[in-house]
This record gives sequence, C-alpha cells and structure tokens, in this order.
Amino acid sequence: MSAPSLRARVRTEMIEEIKSAARRRLATDGADLSLRGVARDLGIVASALYRYFPSRDHLLTALILEAYQALGAAATVAAEQAPAVAYRARWLAACHAVREWALAHPAEYGLLYGTPVPGYQAPADTVAPAAVVVLLLCDITTDASTAGHLTPPSLPTRLPNPVRADLRALIDQRGGTTRLTEDTLGRVFAAWTQLFGLLGFEVFGRLDGSITARPEYFDHQMNLLADLVGLP
Repeated sequence: MSAPSLRARVRTEMIEEIKSAARRRLATDGADLSLRGVARDLGIVASALYRYFPSRDHLLTALILEAYQALGAAATVAAEQAPAVAYRARWLAACHAVREWALAHPAEYGLLYGTPVPGYQAPADTVAPAAVVVLLLCDITTDASTAGHLTPPSLPTRLPNPVRADLRALIDQRGGTTRLTEDTLGRVFAAWTQLFGLLGFEVFGRLDGSITARPEYFDHQMNLLADLVGLP
C-alpha cells in the first residue's frame, strides 16, 4: 500500500489543526462555534475553512463523533481490565472511566450532553457512537444474567405497557442478543440516565456547595445502580 501523497498528508494535518482550534473555542465560547473565530485563531480567512468543512455543522459533527468515540473507548478499555466474571467490577470500571473522561474534557462533554446547539441537528451517524456506553452496560448485565448471577430487586412499580413495548422493540432491533427482559433493560436504562445525569451535575457545577467528597459520592451512586440492576 503506497504512502499518502503530500497533498493528502497536508490536508489531514490541516483538518486536525482546525479541530484542535475548534476544541479550544469550545472551552471558552461553548458549543455555539464560530467558523470565523476558528479561522482567526488559525490565522487564515474563514473561506479557507470551507475547503475542509463545508459548514459549521460539519465541523460540530466531526467533534461530536470524535468525542463519543473517545468516551466509548475509555469506558470499554476500562471495563476490559477487570476479569470477565467480575461483573460489578466491570460496571464500576466503565462508570468511573466515563467520569474521568468527562472531568478531563468538560467542554467536549458539554458538547455531547449540555445545552443543545441552536439550529444544529445531529446526523444519523452519531447514533451508534452515542450508544457505546449504554450497550456496554447492557453487555455486562447480559453476561451476569446468562451466568445466572443477576439478582435484581423486586420493585413495586410495574413497567407501563407502552414503555415495555419500547424496550421490547429495542431488544428485537439487536436481534435479541442482549438476552435481557424488558424489566432488566429498563433498570439498565435507569442506571444509564442516572450516570450521565450525575455527571452533568458535577461537570456543570450543580454539586458545588453540597457534595465535596465527589469520588466517594460517585462510587456510592454507581454501586446503588449496580444493586438496582442486580449485579453481584
């Protein structure tokens, strides 16, 4: 396989420089990116950016895809460090990796889970990367269930039939490969939303003045969620 041409290498390097400048802008200006601001930071005219990203939305999408991929990779690698049968350890490792990534990249976390950017509609190719973490939690739960080690608590509130239908449709979309019941998948989804809800409170300063022992509080909450799902 021949090496990339000089033109291709220069283009790739320029794209990376543009994305790096845009990330710096995210940290100072938030997700409502200005292509003119990015161009000014790079010392080029704004029209030059259109050779690499046809619009602001294309640049935002590139940043979103890379952020989701980095977040998902961090969670996946962390979970793989624990023994396969240590289901709770895998769960906690994944959750802590998500927190560490979010705290290390608050601007990119805000791009993913903060206030929606006015006028921006994420394309369909962001859906799969966005689902990596919840599917990882599903896989851990499925492994525990298949091994007969899942003991979820008995909850007094039953799933409403419309919600059960939604969850069944999601299970069927994956060809039933999750091997989870609707009730168990509902618990995993509750844990997933609680994970990112708690991180949103921490990253965006909602815990300031109330919780100071952040790592311990987070670990406690993630163990409560593991209890909810039924992990041993």
